[in-house]
Amino acid sequence: MKSAVETLNPTRVRLTVEVPFEELKDSLDAAYKKINQQVTVKGFRKGKIPARVIDQRFGRGAVLEEAVNDALPKFYTDAVNEAELNPLGQPEVDITELKDGETLNFTAEVDIRPAIEIPDYSGIEVEVDAVEVSDEDVEKSVEQLRERFASTSPVERAAADGDVITIDLQAKVDGEVLEDGVADGVSYTIGSGELLDGIDEAVKGLEAGGEATFTSELKGGSAAGKEAEVTVKVTQVAARELPELDDDFAQLASEFDTLEELRADSRKRLANMKQYDQATQAQERVLDKLLDLVEVPVPEKLLEDEINTRKHNLEHHQLGQMGLDLEKYLELQGKTAEEFETETREAAVKGIKTQFVLDELVKQEKLNVSQEELTEHLMRRAASSGMSPDQFAQAVVEQGQVPLLVGEVARGKALASVVEKATVKDTNGEIVDLDDEEDEETEAPEAAAESTDAEKADDKAEEKTEG
Repeated sequence: MKSAVETLNPTRVRLTVEVPFEELKDSLDAAYKKINQQVTVKGFRKGKIPARVIDQRFGRGAVLEEAVNDALPKFYTDAVNEAELNPLGQPEVDITELKDGETLNFTAEVDIRPAIEIPDYSGIEVEVDAVEVSDEDVEKSVEQLRERFASTSPVERAAADGDVITIDLQAKVDGEVLEDGVADGVSYTIGSGELLDGIDEAVKGLEAGGEATFTSELKGGSAAGKEAEVTVKVTQVAARELPELDDDFAQLASEFDTLEELRADSRKRLANMKQYDQATQAQERVLDKLLDLVEVPVPEKLLEDEINTRKHNLEHHQLGQMGLDLEKYLELQGKTAEEFETETREAAVKGIKTQFVLDELVKQEKLNVSQEELTEHLMRRAASSGMSPDQFAQAVVEQGQVPLLVGEVARGKALASVVEKATVKDTNGEIVDLDDEEDEETEAPEAAAESTDAEKADDKAEEKTEG
């Protein structure tokens, strides 16, 4: 077999392959054997039909087609390996010449990972928010805890802000009561904004037994997004009573004996949260600076696949769970369809570039992923998916996604190595030592950690190629 590579652009090549006919012998034998098992010829036992009879009855062309389809994946793979290419996805194969007994010639166009040169990145400098916890932050945190321990007691007066009311609801669209538009005994805190727009104004001033009707756009259900006439009846008004902020409250709401100890713990927790946010901010900003340093061509087809995947996930998974369509989502976000398209494309480009650059760093730095690191990452992914670690691990194995998870961990380590060499200062001009973080493993941002279609395309390139 002879092969040659023509570079069409930095991310696409054309392979020209010439195969001597004798190298098709094994595939021809397999083709005759396969056809033998599929057909019946009078006078011959099944599976024992001579090749010449198959040629006469069914045509030599059918045998050649079967043999070529069987052989093409191997010859293509051999040509790719010989040229040391990193293909993305399936190739476009064109058989340019097939002479029985002489030769098989074909071309294969395929997207490839571009060659990337990563310059010295040790001079990267970024600024992040300073970790500052104010007294107001602490009091807000304690107040939120206090709200969780609030009690309620029925009152005989008109409902007001902050009251917890029990209500019955009925929604009509075009004068018809919706099948899923009736709910009784719903508990609602006035001012929380957790139900329908306009409900607060409708119920304020009503006593138990009072009723009001208002118009609102439904957020979910069978008529999500439609204007409905909603009737609300108040069956009970209850006042919320907050516990006193004292040592007794600290003992009730925490493991601490005094309110001051509770406040000190709240301050520490807030600081830890802001340190985590600071570390994440540092990673994202260092990554942006790194991408600015590297020229990364993006395969157009891969980009379109990534854009379509992001749109599909948004429309059919995220928005579907919220009872929204894309048009309504864009309206709520205050975005036009053109702005959405632009943002999606930019995010897809960044995701692909990030993966290419970090994968190149993994290779250059010879970074490996230990079983312990993979297990820790798997458990985090399981927690975010709402599955148990065992269920998530089983799904990963069954779907053949272990290499994808390994890639995510490796890219996280690659980004961590870049962050380690960068100079990170906070808005006060102080050097930030990210090694002080309690979470020792640095995770790459979402754009880097999650596998894009680039990695999925790598996997597809390893599958059997259809001629």
